[in-house]
Amino acid sequence: MVGMGWILTIVIGGLAGWIAEKLMKADHGLLTNILLGIAGAVILNFVLGLLGVAFAGIFGQLIIAVAGACALIYGYRMIRS
Repeated sequence: MVGMGWILTIVIGGLAGWIAEKLMKADHGLLTNILLGIAGAVILNFVLGLLGVAFAGIFGQLIIAVAGACALIYGYRMIRS
């Protein structure tokens, strides 16, 4: 999450992980939600950066983090089954 402090990154990551958990009907703890949100945001920001797409602001980063966390949950389910 570009240009954000650590505390804001953790808050947005936790919120994004929680939203992704509800959207994907998963059941995780708080720490897993934070890690999923942050990792999803980092990975999807990297991929979109390669494509030349950028989202600015807190709301844009939240959308990216939720989409990335959903993708990670989906990928985990595909590998597990």
